[in-house]
Amino acid sequence: MGHKILVVEDDNTLQEMLEYNLARQGYDVITTDNGRTAVELARSQNPSLILLDVMLPGIDGFEVCRILRKELSVPILMLTAKAEEVDKVVGLEMGADDYLTKPFSMRELLARVKAMLRRVKLIREELAIEQTFADGQNKPTTPNVYTYGNLEIDTNRREVRIDKQPIRLKPKEFDLILFLARHQGIALSRDLILERVWGWTYDGNSRTVDVHVRWLREKIEEDPGQAKRILTVRGIGYRFDG
Repeated sequence: MGHKILVVEDDNTLQEMLEYNLARQGYDVITTDNGRTAVELARSQNPSLILLDVMLPGIDGFEVCRILRKELSVPILMLTAKAEEVDKVVGLEMGADDYLTKPFSMRELLARVKAMLRRVKLIREELAIEQTFADGQNKPTTPNVYTYGNLEIDTNRREVRIDKQPIRLKPKEFDLILFLARHQGIALSRDLILERVWGWTYDGNSRTVDVHVRWLREKIEEDPGQAKRILTVRGIGYRFDG
């Protein structure tokens, strides 16, 4: 099932453009031009994301945002024709996740929508992981050191050892194996790995993860072609089995 997006915009031309372009991307789009109706639709339709105009009849976008934020955790992208910084601050203080000032390009809006939905997906994945390890599993086996058979990951020295011999790793390779090891036995998506190891400011794609996993396998696996420590989970990403 695709994501459902609620578009709240009283400019009919812009509303139609948003509906058309979002639908072309495969989203299920619901529209309204009224603040009170927006609140009702958000409650009844459970959208994945809300595009919310500030200037609305009935109640304005700020008030809609304030009401919904008390009840729902749905991400809200506010659309405003006002460029003043105070309006942006008010929107964020009311609980909006992001804002976009009119006029904006449809490409920019679609990119924001995609990024916000991706972030929601990753947050849910992280919460699921936290729940899995809520019982305290996978703590360091000795202070600051993770041990998996003959493999040791020393967080203080930022060093990986096999049979007590240090393995030369690049900084990101160490960050990657540490993140995987801290979630031993969990299938982690490429997007989550990219976000947690490289960060949101990294302008790259998930294939970066594949390249670094290949380099890691060449250094820590007895047979990189038949990996036993870092396993590929088809359609998802990778799992560290130690």
